[in-house]
Amino acid sequence: MPPDLRTAPATEDRRAGGRTRARARAARRRGLLVHGTRVLLLTAVLGAWELLARTEVIDPFNFSMPSRIWDQIAQWAAHGTAQGSLGEQIGYTLYEALLGWVIGVTCGVVLGITLGRVPFLAEVLGPYLKVLNALPRIVLAPIFLIWFGLGPASKVASAVVLVFFPVFFNAFQGAREVDRNLVANARILGASNRRVTLQVVVPSATSWIFTSLHISFGFALIGAIVGEYIGATKGLGLLVATSQGTFNAAGVYAAMVILAVVALLAEGLLTFAEKRLFRWKPAAPGGER
Repeated sequence: MPPDLRTAPATEDRRAGGRTRARARAARRRGLLVHGTRVLLLTAVLGAWELLARTEVIDPFNFSMPSRIWDQIAQWAAHGTAQGSLGEQIGYTLYEALLGWVIGVTCGVVLGITLGRVPFLAEVLGPYLKVLNALPRIVLAPIFLIWFGLGPASKVASAVVLVFFPVFFNAFQGAREVDRNLVANARILGASNRRVTLQVVVPSATSWIFTSLHISFGFALIGAIVGEYIGATKGLGLLVATSQGTFNAAGVYAAMVILAVVALLAEGLLTFAEKRLFRWKPAAPGGER
């Protein structure tokens, strides 16, 4: 064999490896640029807010300022709140939100897959579900407070009704969008309806379901916070209500900052789980999956 033909595969492999390394370097540079721009934007907004408040261009009593908000968080962390330690308030709200999220996701996935697989049930229940989805579900929080009292049950119920519908509609659509050829092939191989649902429909709808999980946990936190704001014995929502009642704008913003950090951490965990579960998916143009 001529020497040039023997060395051609190795040369092509080196070129492919070089292109792969170049793409990896470009993705890292883009990631650093994105994160750096995010930090600069946040710094600029906080700096402008602090400056405008200190120069009284905006009223510091109503709008507070980042330094006061940080002092409020530090005070809560060091000395606790009127309802107990700051960790206890965060844990209480997280417990309500997580429990409501799990119940809402479970019910939404089960009912969504079921109606997606049984057209008759979808036709019967469809109008009722659309009407319920059109209702402003936040206004149900006072009703849940009357039914279940000041305890966590009323906040969990508020979280469930906010989480259920996004998950349900995504699971329903995912079950309807399953490749019919896959279902037909499974039936040809002798799979029962149960095996088709569990081994074909559910895996195919998983990406649709995960899409809804990213927004549904935020809805669960909203449900818990609104329920606590209306009436509770502890929690971040009660901190917001108490701070508002004493005209403590820094306390209101501090509770919102803590809630935002919790939501970002939850989003990060969901994104990590999704990337681990869908490692087979090609990367998006921006370098993200």
